[in-house]
Amino acid sequence: MRYAISARPRLASTGSRRSSIASWAFSTTATPRWLHVPSTGSSTANWAHRMVHDGETVVDVPAKLSAQVRVFATGNGRKTDPVDAHSVALAALRAPTLARVQVDPELVVMTMLVDLRDELGRARTQTVNRLHRLLTELFPGGAKKFLSATQARALVAAIKPRDIVGKTRRRLAVELIAELETIDKKTKAADKDLRELVIARGSTLLDLHGIGPSGAARLLADVGDIHRFGNRDRFASWNGTAPLDASSGEQQRHRLSRAGNRRINRTLHIMGVVQLRDPTAGRVHFDGKKAAGKTSMEAMRSFKRCLSNVVHARMLADQKRCEAAGPRGHSGTTDAPRVWCRSRCLSPSPGRLEGLIVA
Repeated sequence: MRYAISARPRLASTGSRRSSIASWAFSTTATPRWLHVPSTGSSTANWAHRMVHDGETVVDVPAKLSAQVRVFATGNGRKTDPVDAHSVALAALRAPTLARVQVDPELVVMTMLVDLRDELGRARTQTVNRLHRLLTELFPGGAKKFLSATQARALVAAIKPRDIVGKTRRRLAVELIAELETIDKKTKAADKDLRELVIARGSTLLDLHGIGPSGAARLLADVGDIHRFGNRDRFASWNGTAPLDASSGEQQRHRLSRAGNRRINRTLHIMGVVQLRDPTAGRVHFDGKKAAGKTSMEAMRSFKRCLSNVVHARMLADQKRCEAAGPRGHSGTTDAPRVWCRSRCLSPSPGRLEGLIVA
């Protein structure tokens, strides 16, 4: 079967022209019809959500699958918009078991709140760093590393500078402390909302040592349907905890993988750091690897791989239990004469997608 590109219109993906893009796509006479939308970020994620809301079938085409098609295609193999669209289309036609994208309102809300929680964390770090700089100039030696708003306010209240420079520094420090208190209040509110959403979802990730509300929400929001991973090894490859083989001859070694979902990798790393502080089974595993001659980094990579297995097993058990109580299964994709194709990366739930096929 041969396919050809019938038209290549250049239409902006702004809000005023989205209706014209959809009208053009659905008015073409080619069967099947493919539309490549060269845009990224939340705007394209909204496209996917709107297509699902309109009753279309949206299929996730993984990035690796379309990349393999592009490598073996004729031509120079460069990653351009037309080549991407063609590669995603061919990959979708030849892979009948692709996962179907589902728009889950709970996961969308959870994603927004956990993103807000991450932004608040970064804002708090920046505010504390600025406050430390001022306190170092006000007090000999400055303040301790981990500083709360209450402790900082007590330090500032104990000093009464008389010169204009000192008074200005103190005033700026008081303003930063007020900002820090506001951020802390918003952080507590976000954690409370995330905890309620995770519990209402029926997840028991909060029972795992080292996972808080933001970590559990990040796992649920980014993973989506855990059944889309055939086994725990594929889940580890997706989150970047599966080490890469770097053996040479008789020397057997593995190196760090920088691929995968870095947000989930960070969540697992925080989980591991928290467990290493206490006498847990994770601490025993880490110390055992160190005793076997592994470096600290190698032992940590092995530990994170085990944590990935634990999280995968817990999420799989939770979803099976929820499906048994109230089915949330996903129906398979169906063949239809109209197909909507997109070939750039975006992040509608679940996960990060390379291409979208809407049939």
